[in-house]
Amino acid sequence: MITKILLLCVFFAIMIGIGLYTRKHATDVDGFVLGSRSAGPWISAFAYGTSYFSAVVFVGYAGQFGWRFGLASTWIGLGNAILGSMLAWFVLGRRTRVMTQHIDAKTMPDFFGKRYNSKALKIAASLITFVFLIPYTASVYNGLSRLFGMAFDIPYSTCLIVMAVLTGVYVILGGYMATAINDFVQGIIMLFGICAVIMSVLNGQGGFYSALTKLSEQVPAAGEEVVVNGNGIFASFFGPDPLSLLGVIILTSLGTWGLPQMVGKFYAIKNEESVKTGMIVSTFFAIVVSGGCYFLGGFGRLFSDKVDVAKDGFDSIIPTMLSTLPDILIGIVIVLVLSASMSTLSSLVLTSSSTLTIDFLGETVMKKADEKKKVLVMRIFVVVFVVISVVIALNKDSIPNIAMLMGYSWGALAGAFLAPFMYGLYSKKITKLSVWVSFIFSLAVTIVNMIHPFIKSPINAGAFTMLVSLVLVPLVSMITPKMNQEEVDSIFAGYDEKVETTTREVLD
Repeated sequence: MITKILLLCVFFAIMIGIGLYTRKHATDVDGFVLGSRSAGPWISAFAYGTSYFSAVVFVGYAGQFGWRFGLASTWIGLGNAILGSMLAWFVLGRRTRVMTQHIDAKTMPDFFGKRYNSKALKIAASLITFVFLIPYTASVYNGLSRLFGMAFDIPYSTCLIVMAVLTGVYVILGGYMATAINDFVQGIIMLFGICAVIMSVLNGQGGFYSALTKLSEQVPAAGEEVVVNGNGIFASFFGPDPLSLLGVIILTSLGTWGLPQMVGKFYAIKNEESVKTGMIVSTFFAIVVSGGCYFLGGFGRLFSDKVDVAKDGFDSIIPTMLSTLPDILIGIVIVLVLSASMSTLSSLVLTSSSTLTIDFLGETVMKKADEKKKVLVMRIFVVVFVVISVVIALNKDSIPNIAMLMGYSWGALAGAFLAPFMYGLYSKKITKLSVWVSFIFSLAVTIVNMIHPFIKSPINAGAFTMLVSLVLVPLVSMITPKMNQEEVDSIFAGYDEKVETTTREVLD
């Protein structure tokens, strides 16, 4: 217990220290929200990766989908690495940085407002962002508190409040740069921590081959829905339900392309080197962390004698698997998941407060407010957002499990934003009405499915909204009025600006 508490104290001290150190970067809106667009390659890469993976993945998704798909759930981690990290950087990284700087967009709603010349779109996007980031934040608190309860036997509510206060403190102090530098430190902890945990859990089962043999002997429980049945199904290549597995891969990988807190990392890129290095580092990070989490979760059924999924839910699987580890490793796990979660929470909180201040209030009641006042209001909204999320997470018995909460959040946000954002970076033909159609369609599907589930899994519902939106936006753009050509040409002019460089970078 002393070891675990000491590890936490050191972790918290470093986190708050970085917040104090980075206060100088958070004196104006651009500094507080984007770190003055000065994030280097490694900082950018780790900021992206650590915002991607949190207790939601480690506790909620790895537990639930490891149980459902067995070892095949590792495909989700690999999808996160290739589609959610490498291709996201390749397709969106440079163009996002160039266009958002050219039109001076600081947030995703700000991008919609300026790219499509519509204040109404900007306000609508800011409200969607604020509302649907709340359940995602609540799911992170939920997963984090479950692990703390396992390790320290501390009441759930106490864990929740302590984590919320600490997150709020360092975001309020240092803004984006505080979160980005902390992300770098936390990312290193995550890389080493997940490797240590996997080796320890497998050693407890007699090693990898012994654990794999035991897993191949597991069979679906009576009444459990599977598409494919048979011996060794949970140790097979695609698992018992390949189609549902594909839905999870799409939501958790392609979904990042439309999430404000993820895409916002591209706004703050410093230079060309940051794009290239960021793509490589974030991909490697995702392979180790996300691939490792789902690989570990794939062995969850080996602990079926210690966990009652029907009674305690899927969110209890990973904490049960870890509860048998030595104290020093449990301490490492706590710092690992804390690192993953605090980085995601800080990103969510910063995105929500900045969006509400800049994009909603800035277009309504704070049009003439100066920089200092806007930064102050953002800091106030950090507190408001944290409080709302905590209230929701405290009612854990009356809310869905972690995976469902995240499914609703990602489905609405990525479904609404992904297509108009990505197409808006590349095509001059995308229209305002097509963006409205994407917003309305994704929200309607998500809300209706929450009330009357016509698509049983919120994960599959989220994947459905994204894929349909990718088709709807170009189709609607073909039959609706185009934007003023001069305005669009001016927006895209940033891609044609001349820059000087050396032959080391570009061939003559």
